[in-house]
Amino acid sequence: MNASPTDNTWPHERNELRRALRARRREWWASPDARLAEDRLGEQLQGLLRQLEPLSLGLYWALDGEFNAADWALAHKLDVSLQLALPFARKAGPNQGPARMSFHRWDGKAPTTRDECDIPTATGAVMVPEVLLVPCLGFTREGYRLGYGGGYFDRWLEEHPGVTTIGLAWACCEAPFEVQPHDQPMTIVLTENEVIAP
Repeated sequence: MNASPTDNTWPHERNELRRALRARRREWWASPDARLAEDRLGEQLQGLLRQLEPLSLGLYWALDGEFNAADWALAHKLDVSLQLALPFARKAGPNQGPARMSFHRWDGKAPTTRDECDIPTATGAVMVPEVLLVPCLGFTREGYRLGYGGGYFDRWLEEHPGVTTIGLAWACCEAPFEVQPHDQPMTIVLTENEVIAP
């Protein structure tokens, strides 16, 4: 797949676009460029967090092809007092309401618990991180991200508008898509190549 952000070969329908982006990322992730990109993105992130100096940092547990924010944070912790947090996702249900997410303090040890989406998570106290790292399957230069369609991050961010969000993305997954009312823009989008501050 050779789509680039400037052409019209990306699908317009969101689920089709997600499938195309996953295929693009999977192909790219198998290339030697991916290892170099991980290092470059990590360097960009370290510099940005030094500028922001957050007291708490929200992470995510990486899926295949995503930048491993949790491992990176443990290896490059900027301050021993920095509080880390992982998300806990709850699926929608008749007695639970809509799908939702909360962040729980993480001590950095290997998680022994999984959330309702079967993703490793933490069991510490609920907290609202000052800065949040957000995985991006796709992104636009206006700071909008495309995730996997669950809406967990968008709902949480709508409820916590003061949080600084850093979308972590790979440059090859920049793709145009129509912004919907529920989409929450990132404060900054970071790729291995650049810092995008809309």
